[in-house]
Amino acid sequence: MSITITFLDPFGKPVAAVGEPGDNLLRVGQAAGLPLEGTCEGQMACSTCHVIVAAEWFDRLIPAAEEEEDMLDFAAGARRTSRLSCQIELTANLDGLTVSVPTESNDLRRM
Repeated sequence: MSITITFLDPFGKPVAAVGEPGDNLLRVGQAAGLPLEGTCEGQMACSTCHVIVAAEWFDRLIPAAEEEEDMLDFAAGARRTSRLSCQIELTANLDGLTVSVPTESNDLRRM
């Protein structure tokens, strides 16, 4: 079963991506060419994979752990519905998820 995700890139352009249950949102976004650096490779030691979850989807996610909340304090452009994409594991109930990549996002791997 494929899970469809709509990313809004830093300019607001929709980018459709597809993942499978168990994938994490960071890897799916990177595969779709989005500027999600993920410097720490999902170890919650940075905030370079920060995304803003659409409000209507936010409460469907498993709540953020305290460690994730601490890292989000360092995320540029963080909002109430901010999450680290490395901590969002895709499940069937997230089919149709919409997230935005903040305008402040930089992917130094692309320089």
